[in-house]
Amino acid sequence: MKRLTDAAPPAAPKRVPSGVRAAILPSPWLSLGLFGGWLLLTRSLGWGQIGLGLLVAVVVPLLMAPLRPTPGPLRHWGTLIRLILRVGRDVVRSAIDVALGVARSRREPPRGRFVVIPLDLRNVHGLAALSMITAVIPGTVWCELAPDCAALLLHVFDLDDEAAFIAHYKADYELPLKEVFG
Repeated sequence: MKRLTDAAPPAAPKRVPSGVRAAILPSPWLSLGLFGGWLLLTRSLGWGQIGLGLLVAVVVPLLMAPLRPTPGPLRHWGTLIRLILRVGRDVVRSAIDVALGVARSRREPPRGRFVVIPLDLRNVHGLAALSMITAVIPGTVWCELAPDCAALLLHVFDLDDEAAFIAHYKADYELPLKEVFG
């Protein structure tokens, strides 16, 4: 198998701010957080600290704006909510399965395996969400993504049936993310 880490992931399209507000405050929530954080850290409401806080709140987001990816288009909010609930359920189930697998590991060692999962999802935001889902589910580790994003290498803590796991992963996580991110 060709090394999956040989190429960089696809780049997100550049975000172009529009309007005067976006030119001055490309990320108003970040600016508000920086301003509030500045005042909390300095523990002062003096005019000098307020001025410095405002300066930091305006300058830092302007400097960081080119580094921020374009927000992903979210569609099908109902599917997203069902996905979040499914991931929560799977986190609890997998945590119990991993705990039981560790407890019985002296009698019956876990059957850990690497699994290559073919992917249809190509959206960078969807792939990022898929990596986060994989990271929070106990017993699964995201190892590598193919340069063309067509395959994913996972390590699974205890695996009975590879084909069933791939079908479950694609149906429960990849398919809803394709619907949400298009």
